[in-house]
Amino acid sequence: MNIVAELKNVTKTYGDKTVLDNVNLQLQEGEILALLGPNGSGKTTILRILAFVESPTRGEVEFQGEAINFKKADKTRLKSTLVFQRTVLFSTSVYNNVAYGLKIRKVPKAVRDEEVKNALQIVKLEGFEKRPARKLSGGEQQRVAIARGLVLKTKLLLLDEPTANLDPKNAAILEEVIATVNSQMHTTIVMATHNMFQAKILPHRIALINEGRITEIGAPKEIFGKLSKNLASFAAVDNTFRGDAKKTDSGTSLVDVGNKINIEAPIKDDGETTIFISPEDIILSKNKLVSSARNVFKGKISAIAESGSLVKITVDVGKPFLVQITKRSFVEMELNLGAEVFIAFKASSVQFL
Repeated sequence: MNIVAELKNVTKTYGDKTVLDNVNLQLQEGEILALLGPNGSGKTTILRILAFVESPTRGEVEFQGEAINFKKADKTRLKSTLVFQRTVLFSTSVYNNVAYGLKIRKVPKAVRDEEVKNALQIVKLEGFEKRPARKLSGGEQQRVAIARGLVLKTKLLLLDEPTANLDPKNAAILEEVIATVNSQMHTTIVMATHNMFQAKILPHRIALINEGRITEIGAPKEIFGKLSKNLASFAAVDNTFRGDAKKTDSGTSLVDVGNKINIEAPIKDDGETTIFISPEDIILSKNKLVSSARNVFKGKISAIAESGSLVKITVDVGKPFLVQITKRSFVEMELNLGAEVFIAFKASSVQFL
């Protein structure tokens, strides 16, 4: 299989902080590669380097067999599209957003019309041409951003946490779109995620990233099958529960994990399952929260551990949940062992393994 892009001994530093540390990575033509790791692990920096908008401090980047000079990468930059977690669209119609790059390239209008139509069909937004792009839902805006890259027929489609802020329904649609883009257009896709389930079903390969280093790389079955220490260090130890799932009328399931704790999750099937909630996705408060979060529990703080600028707090609600907050928030909330608190997280934050 051909290699589309390659990072060779790439290091990226900002001042005295090393964000990427001697990263080696090959992207195979037509694959979906997931960069899986916690926030701050270096995933977005890799995407920015592959989009040729961020140059490495040391090391070399190759694209289609040629070394990249980042000072003269304008033409190469046109062959890669980066879609950020928070999409930025022009305040105009969907058509104008998607056709923008083609118009800059002076593509005839008849061709533009056909390319936009085809791209919107692939991302399941047929007939949206005249709608105001900024008035669409978050998931629809993400799909417009992807369509904007598809019409340019770029070699690389780079997605930064594409479903992080979406409800289960829109997240599922976007995941289907990503798979369709890859299968129909053979576009090489690299997606940064900390979503276990997404990393398990979408990519051909997974690169585990932690503290700026790629610790493992392989097919999803290999990575999840052995549940290595690298994966367990940020993924499936704390906040992992096994329980019985039962479907609800709203398209989700309630997972009974014991001790009268029922967790609402975006799971459509009944039966035994294992679920995981990232500590970063849990909100902690001294007062009961008024929010859209489907899962709200009251408990007591049973353990506190500092980790740099963060504080990891274990809250016992009948089951122990690990919550991660900043040290500043910890001080402002005047938290201590035994304090009664509330935790909350969205159904879409619940992943199953």
